[in-house]
Amino acid sequence: MQFAVPHDHPALPGHFPGRPVVPGVVVLERVVQAIEAAQGPLGALRLPQVKFVQPLLPGERADIAIEAVAGDPLRWKFRVTRGDVAIASGEVVAA
Repeated sequence: MQFAVPHDHPALPGHFPGRPVVPGVVVLERVVQAIEAAQGPLGALRLPQVKFVQPLLPGERADIAIEAVAGDPLRWKFRVTRGDVAIASGEVVAA
């Protein structure tokens, strides 16, 4: 799944003044949407491991790759990239 957060997204003002950066929670929201598009509604979630390694700027395109964890139908690994650059990675677990 590919996405871009528009420059007028309501989470951007104040994050950060003069150089807006897409908040991590917005990136994670897109990750959950990608999983739900494939699996259906998830309900309550845990994020036992998340790592942000690069910022995502408004308007930049990012790709989400989701991989089901073998043997656990309620756990997925994800990776968010901008081209060849990793932005975030981690796991999502349905409660």
